[in-house]
Amino acid sequence: MTTDALDDHRPSRSAPSRGFARGFGVHAVMVLLSFVSIFPIYWMIVTSLRPENEIFSTALWPSDPTFDNYLFVVTRVPMLQMLFNTTIVSAATALLQVTTGMFAAYALVRWRLRLSSVVHGLIALSWLVPFQVTMIPNYVLASRLGLLDTLTGLVVPNAAHAFAILLLYHAMRAFPTEVLEAARLDGARSFRILWQVVTPNMGAPIASLSIIAFISAWNEYFWPLLLSRKPENSVVQIGLQMFMTQEGNLWGPLMAAAALASLPILLIYLVLQRHVIESFMKSGIR
Repeated sequence: MTTDALDDHRPSRSAPSRGFARGFGVHAVMVLLSFVSIFPIYWMIVTSLRPENEIFSTALWPSDPTFDNYLFVVTRVPMLQMLFNTTIVSAATALLQVTTGMFAAYALVRWRLRLSSVVHGLIALSWLVPFQVTMIPNYVLASRLGLLDTLTGLVVPNAAHAFAILLLYHAMRAFPTEVLEAARLDGARSFRILWQVVTPNMGAPIASLSIIAFISAWNEYFWPLLLSRKPENSVVQIGLQMFMTQEGNLWGPLMAAAALASLPILLIYLVLQRHVIESFMKSGIR
């Protein structure tokens, strides 16, 4: 073999440097996108700490930070009560969507009836129906049941959701049927199988669904706007609207209220985000 042939089989010395440059470029883009994503949150917090005479300043940090805007929010508007109401409504909505989703998904997976595929298709189609279509019937029903201006009325229309059923259905289909058959041979009935066998092994999908349902209920605006009358019976998204007046927006208190409204949901997501990613990877939803 000649010297030229040996040179052709030697690894290129520039390959490591090209790999380093490519990795550096990818990380630089990721850092830039992360900065763009986080900057609105940072600007919201900074604006909430500005005094009134600096509210439109472009400085990255206020010269004289103050918590007056937060004090204004909690004293002029029942924001703490609204935060409590929102937490109750969001937690109840997430719990009910997980419960109804588990029952419906188990029925679709285990009880393979003749019309199961039709029911599955109708559930998928119902996901496409916008809320505005069902708004009037829901309002009339809530009115006749005496649920106007109540937290129960905010929860009931969202107690079941097609997304919850479909997410748990696809996760439950991957559950080994041998385990279910073994439990049935041991004499366990459907409810016991669902509660003691299936549910403990569905931690990741249930956690991700709980987070998604909680965040969705937390950000709900239109239904509480339609149903609620008194501020103390409403949710935090309605409270934000109170700082937007015809005379002009109160930007400092508005940003302080938005920061208070965002903080719980950010903490919950940061604590449980691993379950969301894990569930999406297992269920194939990207």
